[in-house]
Amino acid sequence: MSLLLETKRLTKKFGGLTAVNRVDLSVEEGKITALIGPNGSGKTTYFNLLTGIYPPNEGEVLFNRENVTALKPSQIARKGISRTFQNIQLFQKLTALENVMIAEDLHCQSNVFGVYLRTRGALKEERELSEAAASLLGLVGLKGMEEQEARNLPYGAQRLLEIARALATRPKLLLLDEPAAGMNTSESADLMLLIRKIRDQGVTILLVEHDMRVVMGISERVVVLNFGQKIAEGSPAEVQKDAQVIQAYLGRGKKHA
Repeated sequence: MSLLLETKRLTKKFGGLTAVNRVDLSVEEGKITALIGPNGSGKTTYFNLLTGIYPPNEGEVLFNRENVTALKPSQIARKGISRTFQNIQLFQKLTALENVMIAEDLHCQSNVFGVYLRTRGALKEERELSEAAASLLGLVGLKGMEEQEARNLPYGAQRLLEIARALATRPKLLLLDEPAAGMNTSESADLMLLIRKIRDQGVTILLVEHDMRVVMGISERVVVLNFGQKIAEGSPAEVQKDAQVIQAYLGRGKKHA
């Protein structure tokens, strides 16, 4: 087993509240891992710790065996960790293509003078970025919507655009924060196929999701948080039968779980 991500004793406190409490978690390379738990259990805070938005009070984040705990968000992105957000964060007045191209700028080689002077190298790179962005939009199912402003896209399409933008940074690890939120059953089914396709292209997935059909349908490993602590982990079948999970997360009885 090759571990791409490990956290050890990862902890985040806000005043007297411990949002993430000494969480040990590992993500195997090439797998789809789900992080689940009730509202307020610390899942998004955990993502924010992984991506450098919050500094931890204790513990460390290891990515590709490198300690990235103290790095800034932009440095972590360059290492190969990208994410989507629970609340959609797109450039609403830019087109779908422009949203993805902005993310691709992370790997842009042209300097500001080349871009300003429209040099041959800068123009060539701009064409390549545009083609790559269009390809990513096609991958997520938004072919033909390249020139539509993000704010005019349906809600489900905006979710997909966020995934395309995250992929534009060329991640090794993709963090998806409630990607199925607001989607209907058909859209969720298409999303599951997309996540598998992304994984099959060599991107490891860690997702936070409340839709249990999605979680149990695509995850190879499930980790459960409650009140900031890890209370269970294992295969989807194992987690479904765990008494602590049924009581703390599902809370509707074993038959329902």
